[in-house]
Amino acid sequence: MFKIYERYIIKKYFKLFFIISLVFLSLAIILNIFEEISFFKDIDVNPLMPYFLTFLNAPITLFEIFPFIFLISAQFFFYEIFKNDEIVLLKSNGLSNFKIIKILFFSSLVSGIIIIALFYNLSSKLKFLYTDIKNNYTNDNKFLAVVNDTGLWLKDETSQSILIIKSNNINDNLLINVLINEFDLNFNLKRTLQSKKVDISNKEWKLYNPIITYKNISTKENQEIKFKTNFDNEKIKNLFSNFSTLDLFELFTLKKDYENLGYSSDEIKIHIFKIFLSPYFFALMTILSSILMINIRKNKSIYFNVILGIFTSVMIYYLNFVFISLGNTGRIPPSIAVFLPMVFITIFSAIGLVRINEK
Repeated sequence: MFKIYERYIIKKYFKLFFIISLVFLSLAIILNIFEEISFFKDIDVNPLMPYFLTFLNAPITLFEIFPFIFLISAQFFFYEIFKNDEIVLLKSNGLSNFKIIKILFFSSLVSGIIIIALFYNLSSKLKFLYTDIKNNYTNDNKFLAVVNDTGLWLKDETSQSILIIKSNNINDNLLINVLINEFDLNFNLKRTLQSKKVDISNKEWKLYNPIITYKNISTKENQEIKFKTNFDNEKIKNLFSNFSTLDLFELFTLKKDYENLGYSSDEIKIHIFKIFLSPYFFALMTILSSILMINIRKNKSIYFNVILGIFTSVMIYYLNFVFISLGNTGRIPPSIAVFLPMVFITIFSAIGLVRINEK
């Protein structure tokens, strides 16, 4: 059972957390509504469609800024207990700064686990629905890419043809063991092309020594031929980059399919590491914010605290961004890209906890 002071601290902290989350959610909704209205301004749709899509997209946006919501929530928690001299009452009942931080740390950790288990999976499903609906109003629905245990599948559409492309493997800018079925716009088969190796460096593919089947007659070309598509290696990568539409189970499945295909799974690994480490990251933000607030005490204005929170959030965001970028480009291992920024913040927080009770 929680003691009275523990219940008070937890209740006060999560009340602030809920209010700040609502503020950020409202900001995300307002900003996204303008973007969706702009997107649909020349499209004949139900007037409520931009608002519906905004509410589908808002939860995953909120999830992405949760670390900073935890940071600012802890910041306002300490601002209030300093402002109202509640810290004096808590300390008179034998509660030290370290104990307060410990209660906030474990509260953030547990709530982080619940957020990952429930909120993230629900948000990813809503994001997938958002993407699926919006793609119906863009040209992207003509270009589809799927990775499964049979390989890489692409659907492409030009002004004269529909292409169904299958590859067993991918190696840098090369597709391996490629089968291209070319249909007319009524889905009548025009011809089939097979090649052991296809260069997809740009949208004009190079098929090496292909076998071309036309009207059941197969001929082999002993030279490379060029084949125009709407895909290149970069576009294929970008089609798979929106991992926020996948829940945890789907992420592990996609990772396995990537590895079977020979495609780099570093970005997926980084995304998975980030999700599983999120509860600790949320708790770490709470500790960092608590240390900063205890050290600056109560003689600073609310505006100073807001600016401090924004500045700290920006610094941590760019620290993570640099390491994640290095991980996505293969310059450092995915585990290092995710763990190292947290190690730095953990060390800084541990140093700040030394003699914290003397503050």
